[in-house]
Amino acid sequence: MSLIDTVRQRLPVKYREMAKFLVVGGFSYVVDVGLFTLMSHTVLESKVVTAKAISILVATIVSYVLNREWSFSRRGGREPRHEAMLFFLVNGLALLINLIPLALSQYVFGFNASNYPRFTVTVADFISANVIGTVLGMAFRFWAYRRFVFPEELEPHPEDVARAERRAAQRPEDDVHLPAAR
Repeated sequence: MSLIDTVRQRLPVKYREMAKFLVVGGFSYVVDVGLFTLMSHTVLESKVVTAKAISILVATIVSYVLNREWSFSRRGGREPRHEAMLFFLVNGLALLINLIPLALSQYVFGFNASNYPRFTVTVADFISANVIGTVLGMAFRFWAYRRFVFPEELEPHPEDVARAERRAAQRPEDDVHLPAAR
């Protein structure tokens, strides 16, 4: 039995959507961090906030496709273009939330190349952009996706339906004797 099958069997249905969201988020995180690291050490070395904005934008596009087709595939309730517009609006807000710790680190606390050695700046940028910013952005995204972007369950999960049918079959419907009304 594969790891995925084991997780499916043990994870309650209501948490599977979150698990899928976290897998997509993990993959998008790798895209984001990889692209940010590449750009902030090469072509955008002196513009790390711009590098982070670009890496988040690319990761957001990847995230939309994967979340729409996998994580929230049982949800919807909106026209596709309206849904996409809301997704990118939510991610625009999440982008700002994600950039706040990096901007604070660079401009308020002064963790930049003019004040500290390159290694210290790299560590500070990584922690503020890829740890703190990502956690804040991720929490906001999950809440907003479920609330605004993919608000309705389009179809119940097959395991929920099967469980309800088993319960209904086990209940004796006509064996219940209620006292007569007076």
